[in-house]
Amino acid sequence: MIFYLGCHMPSWLERVDFPLFVSRTRLTRRKSLPRARASWALDSGGFTQLDTLGRWTVTTDQYAAEVRRYRDEIGNLAWAAPMDWMCEPRVRARTGLSVAEHQRRTVDNYLTLRQAAPDLPFIAVLQGWELADYLRCVELYADAWVDLSAMPLVGLGSVCRRQATGEIGAIVTALSMRGIALHGFGVKSAGLRSYSAYLTSADSMSWSYRGRRTKPCAHGPATSEANCPEFARAWRGRVLAACRFGQLDLFAAGALHRYPTEAQP
Repeated sequence: MIFYLGCHMPSWLERVDFPLFVSRTRLTRRKSLPRARASWALDSGGFTQLDTLGRWTVTTDQYAAEVRRYRDEIGNLAWAAPMDWMCEPRVRARTGLSVAEHQRRTVDNYLTLRQAAPDLPFIAVLQGWELADYLRCVELYADAWVDLSAMPLVGLGSVCRRQATGEIGAIVTALSMRGIALHGFGVKSAGLRSYSAYLTSADSMSWSYRGRRTKPCAHGPATSEANCPEFARAWRGRVLAACRFGQLDLFAAGALHRYPTEAQP
C-alpha cells in the first residue's frame, strides 16, 4: 500500500522524500509553487467547497487548467481527484441533494474531465453512504462504459469522517472482491490496521490532529507538533509498521452481512 501523508503545507513538497496528499485549496493561495521531491496526489478540495458553499464555485475548465499547472510546475504528480460530490449527511444537508444526485454529478464530472483533459491523471471516485450506494455507483460508471476494475486506482469517498470501522471494512471488502484497486481518502489509523492489505493506497492527516495535542514541539520552538515534519515522519513510520501486520479482521468481513444493502435516496 502506498501511504500519502495528508499535508496542509505545500512547501513540504520540496522538503520531504515521501508521498504527500495536498489540497488544491492550499495550492491556490500560493504565487509560486514548490518542486516536489517525491510523488504526491492532489485533493480537489471538494469537501470545503460543498460544506462551506453548498456547490462547486470552480469550473471544470478552471480546475483542469490548475491541475495541468501543478503537474508541470510542481512535478511528480501521481494523480488528482476529480470534482466529486461527497455524500456525508452534513454535506447533503448543505446542498439539498440526494445521494443518487451526488453520485450522478461525481460520475459526470469524471467523464467531463477525462474528455476535456485526457492527458491529466484524474482518477474515478466512488461516492455513497451505505454499501449498496457504492455498488450502485460502480454500475453508474459501467453504464458510462467505464470499467473500474481495469483502472490502476479508484478513490473511495465519504469515508474519512466515518467512525464505524467495521462498516467501512465491509465496503472495502465488497469493492475489492470486484477487482477494484482502491484509494481510501482519510482512512483512520484503526482502519488502516484492519484492512490496509485491501487498499492500493490511502491518505490521512490524523498526525496533525495528534500533533496539536502534543506540546511543546520537541524539534523546534513551536508550541506544538501540529506543523512539524519530523513528528509527521515518525507518525507515518508507525502507521506503516502497523499496516505491515494488518489484515481485514473478522468483524469487518462479517459486516458484509450486517450493514444495509439498499441504496440511500
